[in-house]
Amino acid sequence: MAITALTDKQVSDGLSKLPGWEREGDKIKKTYKLDTYMAGLAFACAVGTVCEAMDHHPDLFIGWKRVEVGFSTHDAGNKISQNDLDAAAKVEALGYPRPK
Repeated sequence: MAITALTDKQVSDGLSKLPGWEREGDKIKKTYKLDTYMAGLAFACAVGTVCEAMDHHPDLFIGWKRVEVGFSTHDAGNKISQNDLDAAAKVEALGYPRPK
């Protein structure tokens, strides 16, 4: 089945249900702030595991006490697809950052 890019309205509507997620050009992203560098690494591993199960892989940037997660869909011409919104929702469901 062909994967198609979402319209601007569809992207906006989808992002309205994902706190902290924003559009940056043809991708969606969120920066998570964590208590320690190791918590960031653990979070990045959890994101990778969830997304591997979806066969939809994020761009991950790990920094000091922060992890940026970004999605776009190669099969939709490097645009935003429903797969990106679904993956972002799964990342949100991980419940990070976790309270101390």
